[in-house]
Amino acid sequence: MKFIRRNWNQFSKLGKKRKKKQVWRRAKGRHSKIREKRKGYPIKVMVGFRQKKDERGLVKNQKPVLVNNIKELEKIQKGQVVIIGKMGKKKRIEIAKMAKEKNIPVNINIKKFLKRAEKKKPEKEENKKTKEKKK
Repeated sequence: MKFIRRNWNQFSKLGKKRKKKQVWRRAKGRHSKIREKRKGYPIKVMVGFRQKKDERGLVKNQKPVLVNNIKELEKIQKGQVVIIGKMGKKKRIEIAKMAKEKNIPVNINIKKFLKRAEKKKPEKEENKKTKEKKK
């Protein structure tokens, strides 16, 4: 179950276009319908909504592992899913290709990502050629 802050979609300072601000905050208002647990309003966080201990922190029932380079990708074991860390596009493409070859699950759609990356490369090469011809 996903608990999101009340009225987050009405105000930009509460999380409209700002994911980090959308986290749950207790409803403290005097007339708050959520605080009163009224029917038809989002439910309040209460004891009993926590996930089972063995399911906590898993992504699609697999343990997420942050990967920043190819060496770390080679250490991935069965039952783990790769989370590609913050890095440049060049290294991200390398990791995606390697993961595709070894059939390692990744947090992005590899086919779609590689297809986009291949489309953008030829455009840049053509631009360089046209600039050289103009000189």
